[in-house]
Amino acid sequence: MATRAKRRRVAGPAGGGNPDPVAGFLSWCRRVGLELSPKVAVSRQGTVAGYGMVAQESVQPGELLFAVPRAALLSQHTCSISGLLERERGALQSQSGWVPLLLALLHELQAPASPWSPYFALWPELGRLEHPMFWPEEQRRQLLQGTGVPEAVEKDLANIRSEYYSIVLPFMEAHPDLFSPRVRSPELYHQLVALVMAYSFQEPLEEEEDEKEPNSPLMVPAADILNHLANHNANLEYSPNCLRMVATQPIPKGHEIFNTYGQMANWQLIHMYGFVEPYPDNTDDTADIQMVTVREAALQGTKVEAERLLLYERWDFLCKLEMVGEEGAFVIGREEVLTEEELTTTLKVLCMPAEEFREFKDQDGWADDKKEEDSLTITNIPKLKASWRQLLRKSVLLTLQTYATDLKTEQDLLSNKEVYAKLSWREQQALQVRYGQKMILHQLLELTS
Repeated sequence: MATRAKRRRVAGPAGGGNPDPVAGFLSWCRRVGLELSPKVAVSRQGTVAGYGMVAQESVQPGELLFAVPRAALLSQHTCSISGLLERERGALQSQSGWVPLLLALLHELQAPASPWSPYFALWPELGRLEHPMFWPEEQRRQLLQGTGVPEAVEKDLANIRSEYYSIVLPFMEAHPDLFSPRVRSPELYHQLVALVMAYSFQEPLEEEEDEKEPNSPLMVPAADILNHLANHNANLEYSPNCLRMVATQPIPKGHEIFNTYGQMANWQLIHMYGFVEPYPDNTDDTADIQMVTVREAALQGTKVEAERLLLYERWDFLCKLEMVGEEGAFVIGREEVLTEEELTTTLKVLCMPAEEFREFKDQDGWADDKKEEDSLTITNIPKLKASWRQLLRKSVLLTLQTYATDLKTEQDLLSNKEVYAKLSWREQQALQVRYGQKMILHQLLELTS
C-alpha cells in the first residue's frame, strides 16, 4: 500500500504545541466551518502512514466525507499578507509559480496568532520528509540511476536555490516585520517546497479557461490528510463556495479513505511525494525511453556517413513536427503507450525508405495513411513492421543499460522476504521504482522479439 512521510507535529518555527494535535485540529475545523461527516475520523490507527482518515461506519459512493469552505484554504489570497503579495505580484513571478504561497506559509508559520496554527500541528515533521531531494547525492544516484529521478531532483534543487536567493530572501529582508530571522533559512524554504510539492492542491481550470495560466497551488486542510492509492476511493470536487471530498467507491467500516494525486508513475510518486506503491499495486506505473536513445539506436544501424546525415535530417524533421526533443521521453505504461502519436511517427520516419521520406517531408508530414497495423497499442506491437520492432527493441536494450542493476538482481531481492526486510526504507522504495520500470521494459522486449 502507498505510504508517505510520517505525519508528526511540524517542527516549524512557530513553537508551542497542542498536546493532542488531532483534538486541536478538529476544534479548529468546527470554528472555521469545515464539516467532517460523523462517519469519518482523523486517526493514526488503521492508516498506511502517520495520520490518515478512516471510515467509522460504512460509506456509500457519492456520500460527502467533508467540505472545506474556501475561507479555510491557505493560499496567497487568504493569508494575512495577501494584500502585500498581490501588490508585489510582478516581483514574485518565478518558474515554479509557487513563491507567493511559500511566502504565505513562511509568514503564517512564524506568526504567533496565525489562524492556521492548529492545522500546522498535523503537518509532517519538516526535517523528516523523505523526498529524494533530501537524500545524499551519492545515495540518490546509486539507488535511482536510470529511473529519471536524479535528473529531475537536480533541476528542482537548482530552481529552489535560484528562487530563494534571487526572489524570496530579498523579499523577506525587505519586510523584516513580517518575516522573523528564524524563517529566513534556505533549509526551511527547501523543506516547504517539498511540503507544497507533496501536500498542496491545484484547482483545475474550467474548459473555457484552457489558455490561461494554471491556478496557483493552495493548501487544503483535511484533504491533505488523505493518503494516495491508484485505486482510490474518494475524490476532491471544486465548487464556488467550498471543496468537497466525496466517496467514489463503497468504503467498509474501519477502512482507510484514499484520495488520488493523479495518474502517477512510481518515479513521479517518489520524486514529488517521497513514497511509492509496491509492485504490482500501481496500475499507473510507466517506464520512459528517452527520445535521444531512439536516435542513438537508429544511428547504431547506420554504416556510412551519408546514412548518418540522412538520419539526422529525419531527426530534424521530427523536431520540426514537434514529435521529439532533446530532453523528451516516450512514455510506456503497462497496457498502453502514453505517447503513442510521438512514438509511432518517430518509428515511421526513422524506418521509412529514403524516397518515401522525401515525399513525406515534401508534404510536411501530412500523409493520411495511418494503417491499423501501425497502431502502437501494447497488444499490437508484435504486428508492427519488422524494422519498427527492431528499432524499438534496440532502444529498450539501450535504456536497460542505464540502470546499475539488471532485472534478475531486483527479482532476487524482492522474492527473498528476509533480505528485503533488511533493506533500508529508501532502498526498498528505490527498488520498487526500478523493478516496476524494468518489468514494463522487459514486456516490450518480449513483444518485439
